[in-house]
Amino acid sequence: MTLPSDRIIFHIDVNSAFLSWSALERLEKGEEPDLRTIPAIVGGDMAKRHGVVLAKSIPAKAYGIVTGEPVVNAFRKCPNLVSVAPDHAMYSRKSHQLMEYLTDICPDIEQVSIDECYMDYTPISSKYPSPEAAAALIKDEIYEKFKFTVNIGISDRKVLAKMASDFKKPNLVHTLYAREIREKMWPLPVSSLYMCGHSSAETLRKLGILTIGDLAQANLHILESHLKSHGLTLWKYANGQDASDVIPEPAKAKGIGNSTTLSADAETREDACATLLRLAESVGKRLRDSHQLAGLVCTEIKYNNFKSVSHQMPLEPPTASTDVLYRKACALFDELWDGTPIRLLGLRTTKLVEEDAPIQLSLFDYMAPVSEKQQKLDAALDSIRSRFGKESIKRGSLLNSPSHLDKEDF
Repeated sequence: MTLPSDRIIFHIDVNSAFLSWSALERLEKGEEPDLRTIPAIVGGDMAKRHGVVLAKSIPAKAYGIVTGEPVVNAFRKCPNLVSVAPDHAMYSRKSHQLMEYLTDICPDIEQVSIDECYMDYTPISSKYPSPEAAAALIKDEIYEKFKFTVNIGISDRKVLAKMASDFKKPNLVHTLYAREIREKMWPLPVSSLYMCGHSSAETLRKLGILTIGDLAQANLHILESHLKSHGLTLWKYANGQDASDVIPEPAKAKGIGNSTTLSADAETREDACATLLRLAESVGKRLRDSHQLAGLVCTEIKYNNFKSVSHQMPLEPPTASTDVLYRKACALFDELWDGTPIRLLGLRTTKLVEEDAPIQLSLFDYMAPVSEKQQKLDAALDSIRSRFGKESIKRGSLLNSPSHLDKEDF
């Protein structure tokens, strides 16, 4: 257990993201072996062997292969190395799925790269026995849902949370509170400090500053004379000084959606529609929370043979109603489904508009707007679930749904 703090921040970082995501994509297509278990890299051109290493497996690291080195050098170190080209579109999809899941846990997320983000744990602290327990649960659920691992660093300062997530990997939770920096951070080489690049580390080495502790206790004027303002920044980080907050992305999303990979294939329309109802509830709530309406809805199906199909339709007028999203999603499902067992279902909305934007109705749309009664019902359900959890209230149609539908990939 940790001592109380004004704020607690998590830094969540995917372990060797590009390599892990490429490995999972290959496994889903039936391509063996798992890249994570053999000497493998992502980067460059596999045939021409040029470019640099973007990511490496743990077995590749054992050969001395490092991120950023030329691919040709990596092959000299390990002639049997397996190299795959990067797939940035796929990485973006994996990243989006992860951030959607994390945002569903806590909306105070600041994404800083495709594979890492900060989470302000403080607003959700009452839901968990401790920050460490919450981080362990999140870490384990990410692996269960997505099949890749993350490290989570916990601290009362953003920079220290970042440092903690870089401690021993993979699939681990580490703390680095301000009170722990002397024990856990100061003995580390100065090159491991966040924002201390090779050039800065070399300058510090010439000054006799070899560890983060040396830097923390160094003369600030000397640091500034050699490294200018960056010297002050490094000195502050070495002393755990960082007052910056987690800043969630303010921009409105271009689309809102969720998908779920089923632990057991759905083989009936009833099972599939039960899942679509849950997805509609989640997507509808997120639309209402962001005060937006959707002008287009899309249903996605991935069969157990990995074939994917999708279909979309306009929503006229735009809506955030759970019931409307559910009915349209089921109608699209009926058009798509060929009877093959289903591995994944998704519901996505785009063409978003502000909820108070003027809507042009046609002569035939007089029945279309969602009733005030339905809007109040959706708002009441949102309020109950926000206070007491997503499972605090269920629709009757979901009470007898199969247990495999209880695991949502949000």
